[in-house]
Amino acid sequence: MIGSLKMPVSSPSNQLQKILAPLGEKAERDLRQFLTEPGTPAELAEAMAYCTLDGGKRLRPGRVYRTAEAVGADSDDELTRRAAVAVELVHCYSRVHDDLPAMDDDSLRRGRPTAHVKFGEAMAILTGDALLTRSFSVLAESEDPTASMLVGELAKAAGATGMIAGQAADMDLCEIPDGLEGLKYIHSRKTGAMIRAAVRMGAICGNASDDKLSALDEYGLSLGLAFQLTDDLLDVTASSADLGKTAGKDAASGKRTHLGQMGIADAADIAKTLTNRAIEAIGPLGAAADTLAKLARLLAKRKS
Repeated sequence: MIGSLKMPVSSPSNQLQKILAPLGEKAERDLRQFLTEPGTPAELAEAMAYCTLDGGKRLRPGRVYRTAEAVGADSDDELTRRAAVAVELVHCYSRVHDDLPAMDDDSLRRGRPTAHVKFGEAMAILTGDALLTRSFSVLAESEDPTASMLVGELAKAAGATGMIAGQAADMDLCEIPDGLEGLKYIHSRKTGAMIRAAVRMGAICGNASDDKLSALDEYGLSLGLAFQLTDDLLDVTASSADLGKTAGKDAASGKRTHLGQMGIADAADIAKTLTNRAIEAIGPLGAAADTLAKLARLLAKRKS
């Protein structure tokens, strides 16, 4: 009988896509508005657009939008939109430089040739430079006095004590502790710092109270570590087609990963613990943070 038929349960990937799709569209709109400034050479503008538009999950700007909403702000407010764009521009710059021959030397990103393969190494370096500097000018152009706080947050997360420190450690260019402490050092900076910054910047755009900012900061910190753990797992369990980049790259290049330290089962358990910690941290925000909690759960179950 028709009444006895069961409707198929939406998969985690489909649920994640349902949340991310409208955020991605919003980010794409805002990126197109703020990406380049008048006077940018056409060839450089083309490379910047190639490395930024028409692809990607838009997780970082999505977190800016959703966190702002969780503390009662309008995610279509201009300052929030600028913050989301700035975070994504830094992320895109970091991918361009990560893929360079002197760094990770990868030829595939978002399922298509990386910037240095498409445009040459010199243009790829300059494109990354342009995206990074544009991220700060997007914020600086705002007349909102809060923009200066956002500049500080972004600079700290992207700079020599944040993402750059993580990249240097990941490439064995500086000394860090052995074992899991060393991994935490790398991943809390290389990946986690920008995820944490996206959450904090969204909260600042919404004029969050100190208590709410503290709760969201713990959420962003735990989520960033869980995200990288899941990436480590996917690097050995997913295909290049699913990932949109070269699978198995970390293991092949001898990089430190959680799987190399503890194996798949233990890494998955820690990722689950961190995800739960992130969700518990925003419990005091109540129903306003439901989407952030759901996003954390689904990101832990993602397949790409």
